Amino acid sequence: MKFNTKMLQAYFVAGSQDVPQGQTLPEQLSAAIAGGITAFQFREKGPRALMGAEKVALGQTLHELCRQAEIPFFVDDDVVLARTLRADGIHVGQKDQRIEQVINELPGLIIGYSCHTVAQINHANELTVVDYVGSGPVYPTLSKADADPALGISGLKQLLAVSKKPIVAIGGIDQNNLANVAQTGVAGAAVISMLTRADDVQMTATMLRRTFTNFDA
Repeated sequence: MKFNTKMLQAYFVAGSQDVPQGQTLPEQLSAAIAGGITAFQFREKGPRALMGAEKVALGQTLHELCRQAEIPFFVDDDVVLARTLRADGIHVGQKDQRIEQVINELPGLIIGYSCHTVAQINHANELTVVDYVGSGPVYPTLSKADADPALGISGLKQLLAVSKKPIVAIGGIDQNNLANVAQTGVAGAAVISMLTRADDVQMTATMLRRTFTNFDA
């Protein structure tokens, strides 16, 4: 699948550990797809995360949902899993394995790279095969225990000013601050709890997509 910046507009990130009791990730992903998400990242991490065959089986189910919807399926920081699931792309964090190693091992995949400082953005600018940058957390977040300090809107704008790659904002983004994020000029928002904890996943996904579609118009 070829990268397109519009893939970043409504970017859903989740693993089974993010889903409230009584729901399943395939159910939530199906609702988010119906609402118009533009990409999905399988991020199975943390003490409650699935391992081994269970993780692969869930990934296969999620990838098939994305394939049917013709949206890209990303794997977070796992070259072996990305290869096993034949993912469309992989997202690499600053604390994950070196981005250069991932590039060498997964030629042809869409590659996202987390960058939270100007120095990190400048490094990404030098990597021609990195397709997009994920920057945040914009606001404080509970979804990642090891999250960096919040950038705020001003910090996000500083990264946008120097980045040669499209940026998808992440971290603490919800219905109340989404428009402020979109106004910065980022390509989209990557969200976890905004969707996994939503009362109506489909409606929230539609709102997310429309926010960036309107700003892109």
